[in-house]
Amino acid sequence: MSGNGLSIANVLGGRIGEHARPDGVLRRAWPWAFLALTANYVLLMLRQIPCQNGATAYLNLCYSDIRVLWYWRGLQDGKIPYLQSDVEYPVLIGAFMEFGRRLVLMFGGRSEPGLTGDAAAHSAQLFMGITSVLIFLLFAVTVWAHLRLSRPWDALMIGLSPAILTAGLINWDALVVALTSLAFLAWARKRHGWAGVLLGLGVATKLYPLLLLAPLFVLCMRTGKYRPFFVTAAAAAGSWLAVNLPVFLANPAGWLYFWTFNVDRGADLGSLWYALQLAGIAIPGLSRLETVLMVLGALAIMALMLFAPRRPRFAQGAFLIVTLFLVVNKVYSPQYVLWLLPLLVLARPKWLDWVMFSIAESLYYVAIWAHLDGVLAGDGTLGRLYWLSVFFRVGVQLWLASRVIGDILRPDGDPIRAGGLDEPDGGVLDGAGDAEWLRRLRARMRGIVAPPPPARAQ
Repeated sequence: MSGNGLSIANVLGGRIGEHARPDGVLRRAWPWAFLALTANYVLLMLRQIPCQNGATAYLNLCYSDIRVLWYWRGLQDGKIPYLQSDVEYPVLIGAFMEFGRRLVLMFGGRSEPGLTGDAAAHSAQLFMGITSVLIFLLFAVTVWAHLRLSRPWDALMIGLSPAILTAGLINWDALVVALTSLAFLAWARKRHGWAGVLLGLGVATKLYPLLLLAPLFVLCMRTGKYRPFFVTAAAAAGSWLAVNLPVFLANPAGWLYFWTFNVDRGADLGSLWYALQLAGIAIPGLSRLETVLMVLGALAIMALMLFAPRRPRFAQGAFLIVTLFLVVNKVYSPQYVLWLLPLLVLARPKWLDWVMFSIAESLYYVAIWAHLDGVLAGDGTLGRLYWLSVFFRVGVQLWLASRVIGDILRPDGDPIRAGGLDEPDGGVLDGAGDAEWLRRLRARMRGIVAPPPPARAQ
């Protein structure tokens, strides 16, 4: 929009507080970040050629839900997700699928019952190609958002990431990653309403952005910045309702399918529990155990965020709670690596951490497809390689979490704070001190733990 109109781009395009990066840094960083992303994505597209030509998806490491669900979720027959066919994802994924289907029709494809094999295959390939372009644009938005933050060169960690090369086209997760990155940028710009809208849309795409409200609330409570949080939370609830309520009213059973599908599943591919099961260790009452571990872990993270000697950064809390969720969850699809990638870059932008993360996730990516193809299956040595890859991936995630916790407890080692800054992408949290209630509570706790010595007799 022009004139005095607003758009996400011009709302989020300003500078970040008093610690904003020099414009020259941005000018030097953005060509390399986008070049890295483009080269990475071209390689990803080339990797899809065997599957487009009918080769075995698992052995050629080119499997994609996008291609498969064109057939399995009624898109080839012209059915609208949620309204006419069940979809195991939140509603914005279904909307994205429907948007892609309509673009197929605009570009000459067909989506109707009774198509011949050739016509259906042509439309499926067209759907895959159109969706691939849209996903590239979403990754470009993610890189753009990180370029607009205080450390533009860190966007290279996203553009170069093997996570995009391997998992970028498995599903539609690029949409939630872009929305979440824009929400972080909006919060950094002190655009709390926009941050909430974007988080709410993220929750309507995949649920994990909902977890980010927990550390954000604790940090706002710790600093007494209640109004920014409640504006953000209210906007998130409003945008989530705006896209979910119409679908629920139109077809309650279709809307509920996502929830019942995920509640009823047991230990599934990629999870710690699935690997333990393959190793011969059965876990009874898994759903209850998962809930207990998630609640206890979240409470521990919130206590750390509240009582750490120095206020942690928002990105640190976000990384810890999403990592907790992925470690205890009953399934770990290979594309979930995309959820953690931007959070790791924000929480701990160190190349060693990025390399270890990339190695662990890439090894798991190869192992999961070999397992599904039957190469890494059974009780023998090859079968063990699959569940060992799960243990290694989980171990690296926990190691990264321990590094972030170490930065919280020893802020001088935090890559962001080592140069004397506080939280340049923290918005209202940047430079904010602890609230009076917390200072009084700490003084009282110190008095209980170490009471003053008794007065000497006169």
